[in-house]
Amino acid sequence: MTSTCSTHVLDSARGRPAAGIGLRLLDADGATVADTRADDDGRVRFEGQVAPGRHTLVVGSGAYFAAQDRDTFYPEVVVAFDVAPGEHHHVAVLLAPFAYTTYRGS
Repeated sequence: MTSTCSTHVLDSARGRPAAGIGLRLLDADGATVADTRADDDGRVRFEGQVAPGRHTLVVGSGAYFAAQDRDTFYPEVVVAFDVAPGEHHHVAVLLAPFAYTTYRGS
């Protein structure tokens, strides 16, 4: 069974999507599955199927805030999660310069 994966990153300090933020999806071996940027709504649907197992989403928060001349404590946000066979996995991230929250969305 194959699985799919997507993400949505919101700049919670501004109450807006984190448009253009850099995102990398890595597999269990640390190999890059995707290296992309969020669309204007802060979303990415990773193309194709995602193999079951451990994956890591790396959010380029440092570069995102630096481009806006905003300080941040986190140069990147790293979220490890397990992909189950046959399911869609939506990793939502609420991002601020000095805090972040993540959860499995729908």
